[in-house]
Amino acid sequence: MIILINGAFGVGKTSVSERLHKNLENSIVFDPEEVGFMLRNILPNAIKELEAPSGDFQDFILWRKLFVETARCFKEQYGKTLIVPMTIRNFEYFREITEGLNKIDKEVYHFCLTASKDTIHKRLVERGEVEGNWCFQQTDQCLAAYENNDFSYYINTEDKNLTEITEEIVEKIK
Repeated sequence: MIILINGAFGVGKTSVSERLHKNLENSIVFDPEEVGFMLRNILPNAIKELEAPSGDFQDFILWRKLFVETARCFKEQYGKTLIVPMTIRNFEYFREITEGLNKIDKEVYHFCLTASKDTIHKRLVERGEVEGNWCFQQTDQCLAAYENNDFSYYINTEDKNLTEITEEIVEKIK
């Protein structure tokens, strides 16, 4: 099984993923952001400027391929349920990635966590982000993308605690 936890920066993906990991036996958390950091460190500036002039590593063609390939390797090597927290707002990238994940495992679930802009910004501050940084700058684009495309299944985290959110996910994957 692969469980993709999507949503804007600060909405609670990492916290939900960590709680799910504790509650789901035989699971592992795979954060594809680490693949993006690796590519930023390895790729020559000319490629970075060509493929991702905005600085968003999701624009790297290789990131999307390595996201799926790394998930495949984890599944083949360890056979565990993958819990994957990642903000994906570009719907074409989302489709590309989910199509790849569906080839790896018959059970792929996607949950898009949502909250208001004010709540997301409050959570970003609480986790130590500096107001106005890159995470804050992405909020409007994320919220618009999730509203204008079908990133279902949506879970509004506004008035739910971590336990309620994870219970809802566990109920949906049963």
